[in-house]
Order: sequence, then structure tokens, then C-alpha cells
Amino acid sequence: MNQKTEKSIADLRIDYSQASLSEADTAADPITQFSKWFDEAIHAEVPEANSMSLATVGSNGRPSSRIVLIKQFDAQGFTWFTNFESRKGHDLLEHPYGALLFHWVALERQVRIEGRVERVSDSESDAYFHSRPLRSRLGAIASAQSETIASRELLEAEYTKAEQKFGDNPPRPNHWGGYRLLPDTVEFWQGRRSRLHDRILYTLDADDKWLRQRLQP
Repeated sequence: MNQKTEKSIADLRIDYSQASLSEADTAADPITQFSKWFDEAIHAEVPEANSMSLATVGSNGRPSSRIVLIKQFDAQGFTWFTNFESRKGHDLLEHPYGALLFHWVALERQVRIEGRVERVSDSESDAYFHSRPLRSRLGAIASAQSETIASRELLEAEYTKAEQKFGDNPPRPNHWGGYRLLPDTVEFWQGRRSRLHDRILYTLDADDKWLRQRLQP
């Protein structure tokens, strides 16, 4: 990278000014607060407002992250679906903890969520799997997610085999289902001018009560 390019990257910045966030603005629990912000992101037509970064740690102690889609959130936690045999699935088997990050650029907001991760029930995984478009269900059967494959043609051949075998009613494969993150830490970040951002942190105490604190930017 040449000096001119490095300088142009260093000069990329926005002075955030859309909104503010005070302790008085936030709900007593983070799920209610998240629901409010999520609804505002949907109303603002933020592209893929349901996309989030999921970070896990493998058996080698190294973190990895990827974008996944949240499919449900409630008092129990934050739920997504994937292949249990994928890299993230193996990571969560070794270390059943994760970190989520939502970044709604248009609203100058981030939400960071950390906690223990567990699989959802088979009935929950079945219900969601059968609500998916047919091609997505067949793709979940055809793909050995995160494994190497010699060519795109071989992957498409596996899809065709699944399509021919199961037709319009493919069953949920045993290697595919849902995970739920049970949060113990949630941080709401609102961009502000001069990089003096608002950060409100919720932490779950020993009595399962949420404590709210302001963090310095």
C-alpha cells in the first residue's frame, strides 16, 4: 500500500451527530432496550438489520468471527441457526461462549452482547428449518459447511442429489439447528461528536439482576 493510499485511509472519518444515549433513555433490562433499537433499525430500513458478527474461540485459543443472521430474541437470549459441524460449531463445543456485534451504520449505533451459548431444542430447530425456503433447506443438506471441496461443480452436484432424493420435503439433518446466546453482558454504543461516544453497559449480577453503568468512550 503506497503512502498516498495510507493517508487517504487515515483521513476517513465521520463526526457522529444523529443521536445521544443517556442512562435515563435506556430500559431497565437490555432485552427491552435491544428490542427498541432493533425496531428503530427496521423502521429506518437499515440494510440487513438482522445481521450480526458472531465471535467464537477454537481449541487452539484463537478467535474467529463471521456474519450470521439473528432469527429470534427474547428474555431467553439471542438465537441463530447453522451447521453444528461448521467451524463455529466445533468452536462452541470446545468453548460454549460467544460474542455478538450488531453495527447499524446508518443510525451510528453498535450493540455488543456476550454470554454462554447452548443449542436450542430439536423442536425449535425443526420448526425453523421447515419455515425456510426449499432451496435453503436443500442447501443445508448438501453442504458440509467449513469442509474443503475440490470445485463448485461438486457442491452443485451434492445439491442436485439432495433435490432428487428429498424433493419438496427435505428433513432437517441432524447436523443442523439452532444456538442461543444467553447474555450476561450487553453494551449499547451511540456515536457522538468529537469521539465522545455514549456507552451504556448492562452486566448480570449474582442475583440475576441487570446493573447499568456508563463507560468512557
